[in-house]
Amino acid sequence: MTQSTPRVASVCSKEDERVLVAPTELFRKLGTFQGVLTESIDRYDPLFAPSAARFMRRGDAELDPNFKQLIPYVVFTCEHNGAELVFAYRRGKGQGEARLRSKWSVGIGGHVNESDLVVGDAENPFEAGTKREIAEEVSLDARIASFERVGLVNDDSTVVGSVHLGVVCRVKLDEPKLRSNEPDLLEARFRKVEDILAEIDEDPEKFESWTIFAMRDVVARR
Repeated sequence: MTQSTPRVASVCSKEDERVLVAPTELFRKLGTFQGVLTESIDRYDPLFAPSAARFMRRGDAELDPNFKQLIPYVVFTCEHNGAELVFAYRRGKGQGEARLRSKWSVGIGGHVNESDLVVGDAENPFEAGTKREIAEEVSLDARIASFERVGLVNDDSTVVGSVHLGVVCRVKLDEPKLRSNEPDLLEARFRKVEDILAEIDEDPEKFESWTIFAMRDVVARR
């Protein structure tokens, strides 16, 4: 009897994932900006339409400025004992984007994958991907008071930012009860908004750029 060679399961690396992108040219036609945009963001809806959005190998997308990867960036806030709190964490070494490791962040989210088409609406994989990212990264032990898309983040001043477009969603909870499901969300906890803003002013290098934009232009103004 001939002994068969055991099969080795193929492992898909993060670079080989197929992620949701939209043409940078279309983004510019709709109106380019630097930082956070919080008004009339619905005019950018064509970026998410099936006629424009497509899936692309992540390793290629990270190096191709002709496309913007569409990234949900979910910020959890709540009021507790008279203070405005925001969920924050420091990115560990296992985080996918090496250029952001050790930076503080207030955003939960990640790439929308082609597999999100299977579990979600083929016309709206972005929504399905957002829900999946939240479920993967955190566990909610509080009631959601509101869930709202509040802005877009674009940062063409950095190599990372130039190939990404963040979609900021603010989730208000009735209690500061949120647990991390990821070991690489270090020091994860609710912190006072005023304390984080003070730290940003003192040492912005400790924070990823999207967090700085979101804290100053979204969280602090609401």
